[in-house]
Amino acid sequence: MGIELEGPILGMFPGQGSQRPGMATALRADHHEAAAVFATADAVLEQPISQLCSTGSEEELQRTDITQPAVVATSLAIWDVLRARGFEPAAVAGHSLGEFAALAAAGVLTYEQALLLVARRGELMAQVGESVPGAMLAIIGLSAERVEELCEQAPGAEVANYNEPEQTVISGTATAIAEVETAALAAGAEKCVRLKVGAPFHCSLMDAIAADFGAELDRQPFADPRMTVISSVTAAPLRSGAEARILLRRQLSGSVQWVRTVRAALNGGSTTLVEIGPGRALTGFAKRIAPEAQTLGTGNPKNLAAVLAALENARAIAS
Repeated sequence: MGIELEGPILGMFPGQGSQRPGMATALRADHHEAAAVFATADAVLEQPISQLCSTGSEEELQRTDITQPAVVATSLAIWDVLRARGFEPAAVAGHSLGEFAALAAAGVLTYEQALLLVARRGELMAQVGESVPGAMLAIIGLSAERVEELCEQAPGAEVANYNEPEQTVISGTATAIAEVETAALAAGAEKCVRLKVGAPFHCSLMDAIAADFGAELDRQPFADPRMTVISSVTAAPLRSGAEARILLRRQLSGSVQWVRTVRAALNGGSTTLVEIGPGRALTGFAKRIAPEAQTLGTGNPKNLAAVLAALENARAIAS
């Protein structure tokens, strides 16, 4: 028996870390809408993003300057495939990098603007990674409040992502992160996982690139959203394109409020959460944030086909 898309939907766009070798192979082969998005990405960025998303190695895709446009291009490709079959979420949200895809889906940015911005964002973040010995660490099995306390005791460590009730990511200098890791395990954390990232994202070390990236944002026109966009910076709906520009700058060094973002969507009436992009990280987070909601992914051909079948079935019933 197939799935059914029940009630208002939140479309969730993943961020860095969701990339996978071969993530675009079936997409490009099976869906002309996806192939068109990748062709746009290749032309705008003047590099073979489509090939990297199809045949690139894990090592290549982990480069921050490649990861960011690759994930956004793949997410927007899946979005266009869904949209062509009548997919209409009540709201969208993006986890960190995914916020650019969410803004493009809502018409705040064009696809070209989103791709150019994330490519530059990735370049700038990579520069920080090269100049600062930083790290990121996922702490599993402690409350966010306990992790905050541990960071307060280790100057140089800050909360980067509130991913789920008992998974919090910290970011900062390598020394401070190591100190918190030791303290977290002593405090009863189930485990700590070092993230394979090119820079210490979402902490004050990113202030070094805030002016440069802010200038990039200021060069781009931002439209007002055509659908509800819940910001992962504030966990509240965006009111305008101007606000989106401000929050994308704040996002560099600010924490990702993902738990609050998902709960805001639920409070707004969403009952189905659909991850739109590669990987399944947000699907996993959502199941632990909101076990009462229906949670679906589209990051592999089987899961995407199931969602497309549900869309076709809903359209057939409506007609």
